[in-house]
Amino acid sequence: MQDRFPAQERFADGAQYIGGRLRHGTSGRTHSVVDPATGEEVFTYELAGADDVDAAVAAARAAFPGWAGSTPGERSDALHRFAAVLAERAEEFARAESLQCGKPLKLTREFDVPGTIDNTAFFAGAARHLAGQSAGEYSGDHTSYVRREPIGVVGSIAPWNYPLQMAAWKILPAIAAGNTVVLKPAELTPLTSLLFAQAATEAGLPDGVINIVTGTGQEAGERLVGHPDVAMTSFTGSTAVGKRVAEVATATVKRLHLELGGKAPFVVFDDADLEAAANGAVAGSLINTGQDCTAATRAYVQRPLYEAFVERTAALMETVRLGDPFAPGTDLGPLVSHVQRDRVAAFVDRARAYARVVTGGEVPQGDLKNGAYYRPTLIADAAQDSEVVQSEIFGPVLVVLPFDSDDEGIALANDTPYGLAASAWSRDVFRANRATREIKAGCVWVNDHIPIISEMPHGGYKASGFGKDMSVYSFEEYTQVKHVMFDNTAVARKPWHRTVFGDC
Repeated sequence: MQDRFPAQERFADGAQYIGGRLRHGTSGRTHSVVDPATGEEVFTYELAGADDVDAAVAAARAAFPGWAGSTPGERSDALHRFAAVLAERAEEFARAESLQCGKPLKLTREFDVPGTIDNTAFFAGAARHLAGQSAGEYSGDHTSYVRREPIGVVGSIAPWNYPLQMAAWKILPAIAAGNTVVLKPAELTPLTSLLFAQAATEAGLPDGVINIVTGTGQEAGERLVGHPDVAMTSFTGSTAVGKRVAEVATATVKRLHLELGGKAPFVVFDDADLEAAANGAVAGSLINTGQDCTAATRAYVQRPLYEAFVERTAALMETVRLGDPFAPGTDLGPLVSHVQRDRVAAFVDRARAYARVVTGGEVPQGDLKNGAYYRPTLIADAAQDSEVVQSEIFGPVLVVLPFDSDDEGIALANDTPYGLAASAWSRDVFRANRATREIKAGCVWVNDHIPIISEMPHGGYKASGFGKDMSVYSFEEYTQVKHVMFDNTAVARKPWHRTVFGDC
């Protein structure tokens, strides 16, 4: 276990990180982190209670004046040091993320951890560009300008599918803008969020700027969202839970940032490169074992290519190697838990009554039987209004449907409540450009599916939420706008005063 979890000794003093120090939770209940590849418990910790949330918010509130009052250059320097510490400890982060999530180590080494370091470096630069608007005389003898200021304490809730990256996406723009943060990670996957906060302290960020409370949504999460001293809530998770977050946050009229579910369409027109599209569909649907709200889940293929696409995609899925996340040859690890594995399997089992399961659709046995594994699954010929097309499965399952006209393909792509991401596959630039205009999603890739970059925004339309992660757009989400207006004259009574005083 030491090889799989070398950072275990870092949590000897508890799994709550408040005011720059670890402490044990006060709820009176414990929770275990389970290795989903083996089903073994690897770490047990005391869950946070309401008192822990209150203490974390108090620490963040106490740290806010000093951090908000620091110069952009000072915050930038701190984040550059933070990026350097993350780079030094990259292997430790990669192993902890693989252990708690079941991700293949090659994925955490090549995607999760480097992406987090890159995000940190990006916001280190962005911290120097907290700009309002230039001064101008817009009203008589008055000069106006706009300031962007930090909001205060931000309460953030991150999901279990990308615990390290989601923690970074929430914390980095907030602190770069001068806010302080209390983050609640999912209780299944708290390890890398805690390591992230410890690394920030090691890099010299002041105590209380980043705080972590590891508890349940019902207790710690609701207390954090409803806390009167929390000025903004940022949540990533399901649309159903997002609605509850919005309901609780409304009581204190705090700002909301919601990145919710997705059901990304993958639209293949009949002039597309079939081999490229099939490869893209497999990679885009199986990334992180399909536990990705931007993953390709609904492939709409124009009828001339439909059967060939189904055949080629199924053949490629059958080459994907399931195995131990720490083994070099593993392509696909387990789902995050047996509960999630069983949920995915139930979707597929119900679909057998109305669709064709082309490949997969089973729990592997043998050496993998104790883990939360599920074979890559391709489902064809489901109806547009069926459960597997409309609901977020969040597993290694791709559903393929045919369409005839371009109008129909785009209409089908838009025909779910979600709008987080999509892709269009075509050699015709005009056809592809039409798809990017008319598909209602926060990101539309052309002839690719899944890559993201720190400089560009991530966020959805419709039931996929509102607000952006990454990029300068997310940086601005964590600021409030103030109009400042100067009178440039020494006249005691202004012309507009006649509205109140008349000519007396």
